[in-house]
Amino acid sequence: MGSDSTSKRFDLKDLQERYELELDRIVNEISSTDAKSVLLQLPDGLKPYSLSITNSLQEKFPKVVFKTWLGSCFGACDTPEIESDSDLIIQFGHARWK
Repeated sequence: MGSDSTSKRFDLKDLQERYELELDRIVNEISSTDAKSVLLQLPDGLKPYSLSITNSLQEKFPKVVFKTWLGSCFGACDTPEIESDSDLIIQFGHARWK
């Protein structure tokens, strides 16, 4: 599988049709905190999309360093217990029931 087919397979547009990622909220939070380094924590099912999410954010914030937590994540209550030099940790968890 080439990188072109991988990028189509894990397309951000496809992901946003199925999940509410609240990317506008994330953009506002990065802007308001003036973060220089951001750690993204995704549940295992969304990790294949981490590059698409990071690339989208990197386009808006080219000077910000984005990192992805690759450890296990079992939902919103599973915050990574790491010493991070990141200014901001953004956790993608489960959506609230409506």
